[in-house]
Amino acid sequence: MAFIKIWCILGLGVLVSLTQAHTDFFTSIGQMTDLLYTEKDLLTSLKDYIKAEESKLGEIKRWAEKLDQLTEAATKDPEEFLGHPVNAFKLMKRLNTEWMELENLVLKDMSDGFISNLTIQRQHLPNDEDQTGAAKALIRLQDTYNLDAETISQGNLPGVKHKTLLTAEDCYELGKVAYTDTDYYHTELWMEQALKQLDAGEVSNINKITVLDYLSYAVYQQGDLDKALELTKRLLTLDPEHQRANGNLKYFEYMMADQKKEKSNIAQKTEGNKSGHVSQTKRERIKDYLPERQKYEMLCRGEGIKLTPRRQKRLFCRYSDANRNPVYILKPVKQQDEWDKPRIIRYIDIISNEEIERVKELAKPRLRRATISNPITGVLETAHYRISKSAWLSGYEDPVINRINQRIQDLTGLDVSTAEELQVANYGVGGQYEPHFDFGRKDEPDAFKELGTGNRIATWLFYMSDVAAGGATVFPEVGAAVWPQKGSAVFWYNLFPSGEGDYSTRHAACPVLVGNKWASVLHLNKNLNKVSLPQGSFSPMVFQLTVE
Repeated sequence: MAFIKIWCILGLGVLVSLTQAHTDFFTSIGQMTDLLYTEKDLLTSLKDYIKAEESKLGEIKRWAEKLDQLTEAATKDPEEFLGHPVNAFKLMKRLNTEWMELENLVLKDMSDGFISNLTIQRQHLPNDEDQTGAAKALIRLQDTYNLDAETISQGNLPGVKHKTLLTAEDCYELGKVAYTDTDYYHTELWMEQALKQLDAGEVSNINKITVLDYLSYAVYQQGDLDKALELTKRLLTLDPEHQRANGNLKYFEYMMADQKKEKSNIAQKTEGNKSGHVSQTKRERIKDYLPERQKYEMLCRGEGIKLTPRRQKRLFCRYSDANRNPVYILKPVKQQDEWDKPRIIRYIDIISNEEIERVKELAKPRLRRATISNPITGVLETAHYRISKSAWLSGYEDPVINRINQRIQDLTGLDVSTAEELQVANYGVGGQYEPHFDFGRKDEPDAFKELGTGNRIATWLFYMSDVAAGGATVFPEVGAAVWPQKGSAVFWYNLFPSGEGDYSTRHAACPVLVGNKWASVLHLNKNLNKVSLPQGSFSPMVFQLTVE
């Protein structure tokens, strides 16, 4: 917003068309980091511009001071002053020539570099979609992690190193985003926070009248007439001529009188309600499309189902030599059971920092908005419930990727020649991937047709960064939660040995509350000509162990 304001103040003309601009910045923290360097470059140009403008203003100020002394003396007796022919000549000269020179100086752009730089960079800066996406991400984090508006506004988030506050104007903007979506629950929360900060004396471009206007309507839409009336009266004390508020006041008073009459009639007919007590209106989030929303969010907060002691005894840490592979006999791999059904195994220190940096280096220029497979058509498309950017890397294009793929094949015993490409994901503000299945169900015969692969036997998920808060991988059907640990990977089967899908593997990537989450996944696919599923249940026999 700051850049837009500067542009308008300076009267620099119409912004360059954004039709070719790179959008969806908010879906990848990795790509958003580039914007910080862009902003730093613009700031350097702006400082140069300020120095040039200050120099120009200094020159204008000196001219004005000199002219101020002259006009002060001249206007005491104008006729006597102009009776001097030199003064008359100089007046003509000043008004015809010098004032024009001053006009040119005032209008002169003292720093072409700043203007041209801003014009060029503007094409590559975030747009309205990014700003709205980031706002919705904050609201999503508020819900998922049970945070009140004040906690977010004061920057009191777990794991933060750089505490940042929201202004009243910021809170107002969040409320407006919710209002646009007819989400009056969150409109109320954020408009109330904006009002609270204004009442505390915060200086802002947003006034209480505007905030109260939105707030009273949001409260009314949630059925709380008492509070809506109270807020409307407060608005009218600030602006008695407010047309909408005056209309609402009459309507609210009429509605309340009507309700009071109706409740009185009910009280006369129904015993036990003679007190006339009116219950408080309960505020609730909008019901959405995700049936396991509550369970999913509880798991994200670490409030999920806990394994019984008996089941916990089935979980072990061990070393694996990957079916007597010479490489792993000399250096066995550390394994850790994360869950029993479905069996989820974590591999510790399975990818090095050097490998991680190489994967990120290859992926970052290719990151694009993450897609999902349409269950009906099989075509890949973007979705609002997957907030991240992805890139796909093939084993043939870099030795590191080939080495990683081979490692997965050695440890799982599954042929990676039938696998999809390594998918690298970087999550954005509040980045998430809501509950989904990795495998294609019976009613999705073309789920992976576009990819040219069979159904997904198993999933291998690398964690390529630690996450300060949030970002867990959760399994709502069973209550499992696996937390990111840099350098580790988790593995599970999506299909039973029969080829039937294991519906307990429905999983999700929780919103990232604080931090930058990098992950990469390899889906190992079923091709009956090349690979068959291991027989029996997913058991330690799949992983030949040297130490229990």
